[in-house]
Amino acid sequence: MKKTENIKVYALGGVGEVGKNMYGVEVDGDIFLVDAGLMFPEDEMLGIDIVIPDITYLIERKERVKAIFLTHGHEDHIGGLPFILKRLDVPIYGTKLTIALVKERLDEYRVTKNHLLRVIDPDEVISFDGVDVSFFRTNHSIPDSIGICIHTSEGAIVHTGDFKFDQTPVGAYKADIGRMAEIGNKGVLYLLSDSTNAERPGHSSSEAIVGQEISDAFYNATGRMIIATHASNVNRIQQVIEAAKKHERKIAVVGRNMWRVIEIAMELGHIEETKDMFISPQDIEKYPKHEVAVLTTGSQGEPIAALARMAKQVHKLVNIEEGDTVLIAATPVPGNETSFSKTIDLIFRAGANVLYSKKLVQHSDHGHQEELKLMLNLMRPKYFIPVHGEYRMQTAHARLAESVGIAPSHVFVLEKGDVVEFKNGQVHTGGKVPAGNTLIDGLGIGDVGNIVLRDRRLLSQDGILIVVVTIDKQRKQIAAGPEILSRGFVYVRESEQLLEEATGIVKQILDKCMKEQMIEWSSLKSSMREILNQFLFEKTKRKPMILPIIMEV
Repeated sequence: MKKTENIKVYALGGVGEVGKNMYGVEVDGDIFLVDAGLMFPEDEMLGIDIVIPDITYLIERKERVKAIFLTHGHEDHIGGLPFILKRLDVPIYGTKLTIALVKERLDEYRVTKNHLLRVIDPDEVISFDGVDVSFFRTNHSIPDSIGICIHTSEGAIVHTGDFKFDQTPVGAYKADIGRMAEIGNKGVLYLLSDSTNAERPGHSSSEAIVGQEISDAFYNATGRMIIATHASNVNRIQQVIEAAKKHERKIAVVGRNMWRVIEIAMELGHIEETKDMFISPQDIEKYPKHEVAVLTTGSQGEPIAALARMAKQVHKLVNIEEGDTVLIAATPVPGNETSFSKTIDLIFRAGANVLYSKKLVQHSDHGHQEELKLMLNLMRPKYFIPVHGEYRMQTAHARLAESVGIAPSHVFVLEKGDVVEFKNGQVHTGGKVPAGNTLIDGLGIGDVGNIVLRDRRLLSQDGILIVVVTIDKQRKQIAAGPEILSRGFVYVRESEQLLEEATGIVKQILDKCMKEQMIEWSSLKSSMREILNQFLFEKTKRKPMILPIIMEV
């Protein structure tokens, strides 16, 4: 292995937030990326479908980007690839299930880059110029999860991926603790580790406990069972199938995303081949209620939105009715806690029994504090970078690292774009790479920025007032109007006097401008906006967006 002169580590996403994971490792100028995820929009991102990392820095250096390594097949780790591959041609390495799910995503967005996908075995080593990349198996809620290990002459740069240490997992998906210890013994320069549950003490609950809880729910249900979970939670889907088989129920899958995940997992042997157990959602009525289970998820793989539509009786395939048992076997996405509790309320109103016990809802597939400490002790890194979590989670993880003996000066809590550089045996911080959000709205990638979002926010708060007027420029007269249209500002029928006064003010402004020979469109519009804004705020204490439209005859 050649002598490494310079190593840089940075996050393009996945720090200060949950989701949108993407991390860069530069070894003597060669760029290796770990994951390329998406994030669901926050409440203030009005109308935005999904958010992906800003990859401007990578596009400007695309000849130096050698590979993207994927830790597992969840959306927050692979969901950005269809958009990123439109602008970057770079090999993608992942395990069988991960690559199969990536292919599905690329097909969905009609991105023909399958030739860039490479299936790896967790036991193999991939060599680049002076850099070897190896892998180790981890345990998570989806099979084929791995950690990534980039070997340099200064030590390994290790990214754990999402992990927990479950001694009784679903299937044979145990963490390869021996391999982790071996990597730690050889020397780890940087450890980038999952911080999602760094604030939770103790150990995460085992899948075996959750499996028993699901089986008990099936046993006690007298009517239909409706189970909501994330589309890519393969382990949970497997547990539901096993419970349905044990209690002799047919399964109707509602959600195209989930059905494709089940088909792929069956093909690869991660879910037992039991196609005779599945029925079409259209055939649910043909079976007695106690012989049916409905497995559901939303359009983006997030289950709560689909459940809310079912509870409101507006779902096109299945609606919740009295006597149903609804089992929520999913952790709410951070930030969605309010809609989660409102949905539970809606389901109760629909007459169903809702099961959302702490074991099921608070069960997590990310390690708690004791498991995070175990990873730190196995790897024994020289420098530690907590990633994948909000800032408070990263800070909690940093404190855990200090508690197991890592010096505070060797722990770096990063913001997006912060660079940690290793050069001449010393670590430096303070550099920055461009990083942020690229917003996806419909077919548009990045065409909605802060100004558009600001306008949407203003429109959502106080509405819009459109002033239409036609002017005869030669005669310097108003030919038609002014006419005022209101949307989202006031109820027109009850505010006729206000709008008449506003129309009169516009007329005065126009007459004054005509007399003073001011027929410059920009100054006319500016005067209208300014005076109307002041008048409307005095009368209503609201500030609608004012849009003057001047036509000329």
